Formats: sequence, structure tokens, C-alpha cells
Amino acid sequence: MTAQAWAPDRLAARLPHLRRRALLREATRAFFTARDYLEVETPYAVPAPGEEVHLSAFETTRIFPDGTGEKLWLHTSPEFAMKKLLAGGTGNIFQLARVWRNGEGSDTHAAEFSLLEWYRIGATLPDLIDETIAFLRAVLPPEVTCRGITTSLADIEILTVAEAFRRHLGIDVLASIGDAETLAAESRTPLRAGETWEDLFFRLMLGRIEPHLGRKNPTFITHWPAPLAALARRNASDPRVAERFELYVCGIELANAFAELTDPAEQRARFEADRARRHAMNTREDWPLDEDFLAAVADLPPCAGIALGFDRLAMIAGSANRITDVLWL
Repeated sequence: MTAQAWAPDRLAARLPHLRRRALLREATRAFFTARDYLEVETPYAVPAPGEEVHLSAFETTRIFPDGTGEKLWLHTSPEFAMKKLLAGGTGNIFQLARVWRNGEGSDTHAAEFSLLEWYRIGATLPDLIDETIAFLRAVLPPEVTCRGITTSLADIEILTVAEAFRRHLGIDVLASIGDAETLAAESRTPLRAGETWEDLFFRLMLGRIEPHLGRKNPTFITHWPAPLAALARRNASDPRVAERFELYVCGIELANAFAELTDPAEQRARFEADRARRHAMNTREDWPLDEDFLAAVADLPPCAGIALGFDRLAMIAGSANRITDVLWL
């Protein structure tokens, strides 16, 4: 029998982390309310959970009073719904949402978890970097320690993906986009059977780049290869890259942000390409293209948005070693 998470001895061991989590939630709401953000709530069960190639969703069925049913999915992010609200004219918004990603589980992953997601009208990626570090400094102490790594929030590191690969692997990763064999040769990494350029990119990123990020100070890693940022706009000066950043603190990937794509034709083309790749890998899951979202993209104002793992933030705030330490049950 599995030990109950609510058993008095097990709950008592987690209560300091959980109390810190509750304070963190209050501080988060206070930060965004003070900046005139509107807190929103969007549906969790949706007809289309997202188009991320490597994410797997939980399926459910809604039963109507007449006995008919509709297949729904627990969303993997509130992004689509929040952008529809932005297109409708809400202005700056934030949400503390529960999200679901099937098949995930590790010391820093849970299949059900919380995302803090916010969108700022008219913001650039540098604006969002400034606001993100202001948020961290508002809700965390000046120095944090998690999983054996101590990070000072007094300063930040901003590094492009190209700079990171050049620094740690000595290669020009952008020159190899789409060519797995070239990337394998230049990185001196044997290519695995069936491995694509994207697969190898993330293998190198996870194994040889990430261990150096977000240690002494928070690291914002920016300007991602355009094929790896389906919802971000391309950089005007270098169309090989998109305006996306990821944030690392205490060596943990904490957030993912975009300067949002507002071209519905390009967004449709990207979605269709991603759907083809997802279907090639996973024939069990399918849902219709979210036409409602694509219609909203045409009216989406210029903005930038970010999804921050709230449970991971709670780990960092409370020096917890595992994500289960900061989950109530």
C-alpha cells in the first residue's frame, strides 16, 4: 500500500514548505495587482489542449443533459484561452492555473502542477525580463538555495542560445538548423537512430548546456532557433531565431517566455507542421485545430507573455529538494 501523503507524520514534514508556498501565492497576487494586472480564470477541460509536439494530454468526456458527449482534454497550458481574452481587450492579465501533462514525473516534474502565466500589452522581451526579475526579487529573498545550488538575485546573466552553444560546445548551432548530421559532427556527438536535429539539439541542451545555467545568478537564455518557438515571433534582424527566452534559477528551468506571434497565417502554418510531427510520433491522441484561437490571433495586440512553474518557484523559495515536497497532496 502506498503511504498516504496526508498522514500526520508525512504532512508535518512538508508543512514548512507548504506554508511558504501559501505566502508565495499571496505575494504573487499582490505583485501583479499592484501593477494593474487583471487576474483571470479560464477552463481546464478544453476541446484542444495545445499543439506542443512533445506533450501528452489527459483525455476526458463531457456528458450533456441529453446524453450526448464531447471529447475534451485537460489543458497543458492556459495560453490559448488567455490570448483569446487579450484579443477581446482585457489588457494585462495573469493566472495561477492548474495544468496537466501526462507521462511526466521526476524530482522537478509532476503530471498535475501549477503555472503562473502573465501577458503584458506592448511589452518587448527585454521588458519582460525586467519584470520577471522584479517579480523574483519581490517574492524571494536576495539569495536562494535549492538542490545544493545557491543563486544570488543581485545580478542576472542574459545569454543567447547561440552564445551558449559557442561557449560550452564551441559550435555555431544556428548554422546547422534542420541538419542533424552537421550538428552531430560539429558537436562530436554520435547521432542516434532516427534522431532529428531537434532531438539532438535538446539532448545537447539538457546534457551539456543546462548544467551551466542559473547557478551564480539567474540566467535568461534568449533568441531560440525559430523551429523551437512555435508561438513566438521571429526576430526582425535575424529570422533564424525567435523572440523567446527561458529562465534558470538554482540550476532549475523556471520559466518560458515569448514575444507573441500575431500573424494568423504564420501561426496556422506552424501549427499544421507541429501537428504532422506530433501525429508521426503519437497516433493515440488527436484533437481538432483550435480555430477559435487562430481567429483570436488576428486580433491579438502586440504583447509578451511568460509561463512560470509555480511549484518550482515554491521549491526555490523553501529550499525543497523535490516537487512533491511543495504539493499539498
